[in-house]
Amino acid sequence: MIKSLACSILGLLLSTAQLAAQYTLSGVVKDGDTNTPIRNAEVFLTSTGEVLKVDKQGKFKLGGLSEGEYEIIAFSFEYQTLTSHVRLPENSTIEINMEPLVTELSEVVIRQQRDELFNLKRLQPVEGTAIYAGKKTEVVLIDQLVGSMATNNARQIYSQVVGLNIYENADAGLQLNIGGRGLDPNRTANFNTRQNGYDISADVLGYPESYYTPPAEALREIQVVRGAASLQYGTQFGGLVNFKMKQPVEDKKIELTSRQSVGSFGLFSSFNSLSGTVGDFSYYTYYQYKQGDGFRPNSQFDAHNFFGQFNYAISDQTSVTAETTYMNYLAQQPGGLTDPLFSEDPTFSNRDRNWFEVDWLLYNLKLEHQFSPMTELSINFFGLNAERNALGFRGNPAELNDNPITQVDEQLSDGTYVHPRDLISGEFQNWGVEPRLLHRYKMASKDAVLLLGAKYYHANNTGIQGPASTGTDADFNFRFDQYPDYLNQADFIFPNRNLALFGEHIFFVNDRLTITPGVRFEYIKTESEGTYQDVNTNLAGNPISNETVTDNRTLDRNFLLLGIGGSYGLGGNTELYANISENYRSVTFSDIRVVNPTFIIDPDISDESGYTADLGIRGKWKNTFSYDISAFALLYDNRIGIILDDRANRVRKNIGKAFIRGVETFIDWNLLSTLKVDNPHLRLNWFVNAAFTTSEYIESEENNVKGKEVEFIPAVNLKTGLQFGYRNLMTSLQFTHIGEQFTDVENSSIPGPGDNRNGIIGEIPSYRIMDFSLSYSYRRFQLETGINNLLDANYFTRRATGYPGPGIIPSEPRNYYLTLQVKI
Repeated sequence: MIKSLACSILGLLLSTAQLAAQYTLSGVVKDGDTNTPIRNAEVFLTSTGEVLKVDKQGKFKLGGLSEGEYEIIAFSFEYQTLTSHVRLPENSTIEINMEPLVTELSEVVIRQQRDELFNLKRLQPVEGTAIYAGKKTEVVLIDQLVGSMATNNARQIYSQVVGLNIYENADAGLQLNIGGRGLDPNRTANFNTRQNGYDISADVLGYPESYYTPPAEALREIQVVRGAASLQYGTQFGGLVNFKMKQPVEDKKIELTSRQSVGSFGLFSSFNSLSGTVGDFSYYTYYQYKQGDGFRPNSQFDAHNFFGQFNYAISDQTSVTAETTYMNYLAQQPGGLTDPLFSEDPTFSNRDRNWFEVDWLLYNLKLEHQFSPMTELSINFFGLNAERNALGFRGNPAELNDNPITQVDEQLSDGTYVHPRDLISGEFQNWGVEPRLLHRYKMASKDAVLLLGAKYYHANNTGIQGPASTGTDADFNFRFDQYPDYLNQADFIFPNRNLALFGEHIFFVNDRLTITPGVRFEYIKTESEGTYQDVNTNLAGNPISNETVTDNRTLDRNFLLLGIGGSYGLGGNTELYANISENYRSVTFSDIRVVNPTFIIDPDISDESGYTADLGIRGKWKNTFSYDISAFALLYDNRIGIILDDRANRVRKNIGKAFIRGVETFIDWNLLSTLKVDNPHLRLNWFVNAAFTTSEYIESEENNVKGKEVEFIPAVNLKTGLQFGYRNLMTSLQFTHIGEQFTDVENSSIPGPGDNRNGIIGEIPSYRIMDFSLSYSYRRFQLETGINNLLDANYFTRRATGYPGPGIIPSEPRNYYLTLQVKI
């Protein structure tokens, strides 16, 4: 039944693509004084919400329009905004002459001008070759934030994205750990993470963790699309996180931006970018170096990050963009803590030889072609060559009855240690291609938009685990010959393949109502080929047998995902939206074949599936309120978690079916409008971001699970803040409250101090954080400073079951930062 319905929808999408458009509106945007094109102007068609950037000759085309009158707003920095009215078909070509501003604007004025014109806190129904109509979307505008950009402070950067749960690591933002709606935040593995529209995680299917996170200083915006993104971007329950890099400056051949930052705990960051346009060629590139000591002993890190984007306009209709990203970092990891250790001293560390290294090389080639104003094509060719190494002592594998957090790492008189360290090494060699075709046309005199796309993903990855040296340095070399009876040994390759075909279609039923059905076909083939050591020991921990076991697996599956969304305009800037989509998560090779001292893997572990639905209202009331209030529901079947078996072993396996629902609210209040203060040099906004979530396991064959709350879900997730600006001075005061959350499916309380699970399971207590930030600009210079965790709260956000623990990972105490930016 479902497949027949999907085939009918797909057939309808394909058949309607042949219809043609009616009218096209073209124009040019010029400087009213010099009569020269304005190359960085944008035009906004108010009736459809479409935002279009002009080409290098200042020209634009808007296709697929019906007869009638249209309002167009033209915007460009350093020019006065201009509203024009045209009527089709009489005025099919227009010229917009904008007047330059005669006074220098402050940062506050520039931000307010753009905010009053467009609601940029959500994606437009159609952007490029993507459809977002009827979906819950949020956009983080980096240049409007006041916060700790040099450290990628996720608590501040994502403060206006509703319901996100964030793991905090004291690594100055080298890794992003966000989840939401009951999804594990670890390395953002439950979102499809992209950069400029292409994948950047280790392996979308086999290991969807994101070890690389672009620096906030290089970003223009961050796009977040919730679970309904599964049809266009892959099957993950979380949806999409897309990092949009800054674009090349268009009015200079070269522009240098240099940002130097210092902060608490030895933090130093140097970010330097070059950007410019020469004829049909443009570029944006940066290099960042970052180092720090961390607030705990054994927490130093050192990171290098390079990015280059190079664009060439072959013609007005065709362009090619090449991008490359390289990141390398080395971080020492102080290990986790038990609850008593955390209460006594959160800065304590009893691990001085744990290290983590990442080497990440991304590349992408994008072709964009406009067949006509109504038809666009984009093709991304992308790839990854990367490596990650986790090295450390996480407890002696032969002493599983002891707590791996507090086990003594025995040291000899020569400075070496008794036990070898555990090393997990992964290499990722992936590539893929994703073409997208978007076509606008008329259907029975109504607007319509069709998107068709495909994606092929080819992964050849390896995973090796075994003994390493007994030293303290970052030596990522195996010692198999030296320690043949080491318990945790495995050597695997994972040749994964994925082919996806997808389509979405916007039906404009009338001027207010749109319906957007979609379908995605997935073929997934995941394999594991390799061996592991089955070592048995006696009660004294001495090996009595050592057998090499071959474990080759192949899992082929194909399936259809269906979804539908809708939106209804209530007038003004208010919109009702709703959607429901199927989701799917492939079991990963880290689920299958990584030996962990705190749990074992069920050999029958399998894929997860379910649904996500949203219903909400969003918009803008005059210039006073911007809001998005919605309810969501998520059905999560075959959810994977950790539970005790009948032998008291902690086992990672499919637990059962979970149901999660909640209300997510966001309100941004322009207090000056309410107070009737008309001063363009002032800004005073108060925002409230609150999510209220309930959850339970509704089915399970395991004991003590049904009826329990789902882990990683605080009942209350609140972020609120006050932003004040006067001329070029901007300040922000933000408060965060996260309620208590469980970390396991049985909602276990904190075990006693002598329990070997203490620190690994139990609640994460509620916590409250306050951050203060300030920014001041003067000509080419900008000064940024702030104090994070202003009230010096003592808290933690995660209990790690493996690296960087195991155990409690404390969050940073009160800390400061200072950044000086120069732009030439």
